[in-house]
Amino acid sequence: MNHVAKHLVWDWNGTLLDDLNLVVDATNVCLATVGGPVITADDHRRDFRRPILDYYAHVLERPVGEVEFQLLDDAFHDAYRLGMADVKLAPDALEALGRWTGTQSLLSMFFHDELLIEVERHGLGVHLVRVDGLPGTVGGHRKAAYLDRHLQALGLDPADVVLVGDSVDDGEAATSLGATCVLYAGGFTDVSLLKATGLPVARSLLEAVEMAA
Repeated sequence: MNHVAKHLVWDWNGTLLDDLNLVVDATNVCLATVGGPVITADDHRRDFRRPILDYYAHVLERPVGEVEFQLLDDAFHDAYRLGMADVKLAPDALEALGRWTGTQSLLSMFFHDELLIEVERHGLGVHLVRVDGLPGTVGGHRKAAYLDRHLQALGLDPADVVLVGDSVDDGEAATSLGATCVLYAGGFTDVSLLKATGLPVARSLLEAVEMAA
């Protein structure tokens, strides 16, 4: 990259926050409410997608309506919240945040009010010029529109921005707006699926920052 990026947008779940195991546990709790299968971390990394309604339909091998999705989403988040206090950041998250020389922000598809509490609890606020989570009470959307809004609020040209995230959806969101993306292999998505996007893939957050720079 001959263009030097000025701003780094971090993803939260599965990127800065090492919460794959909790997500798998909470997914199994919610799938059990409708007699669904038990999934493993490898299953999740292979099959997870957004919108999350499509992911549930894939795992359950049948259509999932909006009302049922709301119930599944509520069951997932209730179970997730029970384990949230025990989840740690990715091992090199703080070091990676400290390594980036430009400005940084956080864009998550986790609920905004709860996200702010978690960001402060982990001591990340000092590094971030803006934190945006999901407005409303139903999750599972794709990221592109939220990233667009996030960058507009910051007054940034997408060409000056690198997104670091752990999902194919992160890559698609960044690319659709003209931003750069580095995908992190330590999160929610199997590395083969990340590599298939053609975007750069980092094994660690420190490596992701190096690639972004």
